[in-house]
Amino acid sequence: MTTRPRTLVAIKPSLYQVLFSPEADAALHTLAEVTFGPQEADWSPADLAAHIGGAEVVITGWGSPTFDATVLQSADRLRLIAHSAGSIKHLIPPAVFERGVAMTHAAAAIAPAVAEMSLLLTMLMLRQAHKMYRSLKAGEPWAAASGGFMGQELAGQRVGVIGAGYTGRCFIQLVRAVGAEVWVYDPYLSTERAAALGVQAVALDALLAGCRIVSLQAPSTAETHHMLSRRELGLLPDGAILVNTARSWLVDEAALVDELSSGRIQAALDVFDQEPLPEDHPLRGLDNVFLTPHVAGASAQARRRQGQTMVDEIGRYVAGEPLRYRVTREMLDTMA
Repeated sequence: MTTRPRTLVAIKPSLYQVLFSPEADAALHTLAEVTFGPQEADWSPADLAAHIGGAEVVITGWGSPTFDATVLQSADRLRLIAHSAGSIKHLIPPAVFERGVAMTHAAAAIAPAVAEMSLLLTMLMLRQAHKMYRSLKAGEPWAAASGGFMGQELAGQRVGVIGAGYTGRCFIQLVRAVGAEVWVYDPYLSTERAAALGVQAVALDALLAGCRIVSLQAPSTAETHHMLSRRELGLLPDGAILVNTARSWLVDEAALVDELSSGRIQAALDVFDQEPLPEDHPLRGLDNVFLTPHVAGASAQARRRQGQTMVDEIGRYVAGEPLRYRVTREMLDTMA
């Protein structure tokens, strides 16, 4: 490792400016010899291979290419990949870890934004604010807009959280602060960790049957694919609220559409099997569904945290300290 490692920024300049504040940019240039790509465009593997020679650190993000064999053949000095976004599975083949390259990412920096959006959607559905808004904007009488609906508070409710990773833990902290009881399903959550979080660890079926509010925060892995299908959705109590700000991968969307079409449950959804969501998709026509266009993690603060987190990690690397958000090959199977 050099004193100031050559660091290649493998994202387009406009994205870099969104993620890295002037202060973070100045700190990065103090830590490292920073080089950028020549064009305002997402990088291809050929672009990365052409520029990675001599780079000890590579900063990646949305739009960065896979580190394929051609890239790795050119990466003669690569020691650290600092991913300024969340999921790394599309970027990093096993060969990267086999070469001893360290990997870190900014998932923890995005988690608070997703958790806050999850809380917002939960409260919105409890108070049915979206329905009253639409009624008033459509010119309906004041009394008709209220619909005789009595909203519910979150305090005192039992909330089921599926997944206790970065985002799940942030969401748990928020809803517990409001006064909710929390049940969690996560097969990797230890009894000690559950106790530290102040939650009750339960089986999936028990959570679905026992919670009127369910928030999905699990990663997309082989074992989570359609973990909520027709049978599991049928376990939800009448009037239950399902909030998904994680991945549509977790839910059988066709089964969910059928369940929602019956009017038995409600949902707030930020993620979908097909994005953009087709204009004729049945979810668009359901009154008991609140839809947002995959923006749960999109906040100005989260974007700046992503960049700062990578600067901090590169600082630890330069100082010879352990990375705080290091990703190992063994972690991939249970990560988003």
